Amino acid sequence: MPLADLTLVGPWAQPHPAHAALAASLCRQARALGMRVRAQPADSAGALAFSLRLAEQAVDCRILGGLDGAPASEYLVQAATGLMSVHGRANAGAAALGLDYVATLTATLALQGALAALLAQRRGAAVDRCELSMASAALLAVGQYLAGATVEDGAERLLPSSCPPEARPPFVSADAVVFELETLDAEPWRAFWAEIGIAADCAGQGWRAFQLRYAKAVAPLPAELAAALSQRPYADIADVARRHGVAICRQRAGAERRADGDLPPPDRPWAFRSAGTGAGAAALPPLQAGLPLAGLTVVESCRRIQGPLAGLLLHRLGAGVVRIEPPGGDPLRGMPPMAGDCSARFDALNGGKRIREIDIRTAAGRDAALTLAAGAEVFLHNWAPGKAEQLRLGAEDLHRANPDLVYAYAGGWGAGAAVDLPGTDFMVQAWSGVADRIAAAGDGRGGSLFTVLDVLGGAVAALGIVAALLARSLGHGGGTVESALLGAADLLTPGSPEAPPPALQGLFATRSGLLAIDCAEPASLQRLLDAAGLARPDRATLAEALRTRTAADWQAALAEAGVPAVPVAEDLAALARDPRFAACLDLAGYARVRSPWSFR
Repeated sequence: MPLADLTLVGPWAQPHPAHAALAASLCRQARALGMRVRAQPADSAGALAFSLRLAEQAVDCRILGGLDGAPASEYLVQAATGLMSVHGRANAGAAALGLDYVATLTATLALQGALAALLAQRRGAAVDRCELSMASAALLAVGQYLAGATVEDGAERLLPSSCPPEARPPFVSADAVVFELETLDAEPWRAFWAEIGIAADCAGQGWRAFQLRYAKAVAPLPAELAAALSQRPYADIADVARRHGVAICRQRAGAERRADGDLPPPDRPWAFRSAGTGAGAAALPPLQAGLPLAGLTVVESCRRIQGPLAGLLLHRLGAGVVRIEPPGGDPLRGMPPMAGDCSARFDALNGGKRIREIDIRTAAGRDAALTLAAGAEVFLHNWAPGKAEQLRLGAEDLHRANPDLVYAYAGGWGAGAAVDLPGTDFMVQAWSGVADRIAAAGDGRGGSLFTVLDVLGGAVAALGIVAALLARSLGHGGGTVESALLGAADLLTPGSPEAPPPALQGLFATRSGLLAIDCAEPASLQRLLDAAGLARPDRATLAEALRTRTAADWQAALAEAGVPAVPVAEDLAALARDPRFAACLDLAGYARVRSPWSFR
């Protein structure tokens, strides 16, 4: 493994209860990267503090909750940062994901920042501290939705859907199989629904709604579509889908994923390989000041979310990112709402990158890409499986041009995976067990229309790249790092014993707004009852009492009583005015999420 000389040191034996999932994910990801893990006593009540050690070098990292100075639970961070509202907008309203999502994403970003700081030290910079917060990680996760909601002209206001939940994906067959459909082309979609018996105009309306999943986390499909599928057995639906080139995936349980024998193992989100050139690694450019990756160049050829977000995170660490787009530019640049002459959502994922329009399908375009890679430290793509070899831009091709290059592939299923399905967010949610976990936690039937895996997958890809760059600085030379949405999903479904249930956790309507309450232990539940003037923990009576005051009033009263509670961010536009997140957002054209890290 590339980082076998590193040691992660932190309060792993007895972390604060609010940090338990975060600590577990830090240790799991560190071990997957080859690090040793050593426990030491906690020394900070409000933050989770750890260090990365490499011989005589060390970086200290602090992770804050980012809400009110006290440790913040996963549940409350999801509520306060709008993640619950984005996840719930396709249904009746705000809802928790039911996964340790923010904790996992924060752990990935924390390791990325700490490794980048170690790399900066090896390049000569005096950087030994890194800090971030769970709130900044959660805001990064909803960044493209926040952009759409806060753009100056044409801002979106996506309130809970009036579309019945049973009308949106995933679908349910007559024999009670829950499944996802996927196609990126309208023609297979129309042909599929025509055989199912749906009129062309209704199928067309459904296609427009189906496409909104990736951009807006909603899919207001005509009810006729789901109703028609509910009358057919799954085997028949699968036959129709195969005939017309529409992908179909049954929603699997996590245990099925862990039993897979032909996929990358769940404890290995990354696959690292040496370039095998036999040459010693060339030194990385020196760094005296600035961000940790300043002076390094990343060439990115990616679309949609996962790959572009990975490139954005590398840019936020200081790398210069050269983004290859087709002649005329990426068509998603024109997707409303617009921030000036560019889509706000697109800019949220690609702002600050330098653009080169290249047709990589031509000989001249291939040569141009090779020339860019020859002068870069990283080449990143998320092309469909086999396309790199078809273009003659695979790892071997680029390593001939630059033996020290870190060649990174951010895919769907992982190295060598034999899954004949498109590696998109919703397909991987269904296959991996993530959708099943979300459904079980929310009493629903499927996953999230929020792009859970694209966002986490982008962070996982960026972490793998920084790990490979650090390995190169340790003399391992260039190489290949592959990551996948499935690896990101595996981080969310570790299969380990569940944490004990909280004494009380839930969303409650107040006189104005929703209030999220998270009482982990009986003592905080008793303080809640005392503050509400109740004698016993009856949920219905508590709900009635909470309706007497506003969410903001209750938060103030409960904070004084030591009860963890926050108003739910139901309107993303209001986040831009929330003083707690002022340091996380830049209000230029729309609410842009700033870098999650600070270094010193």
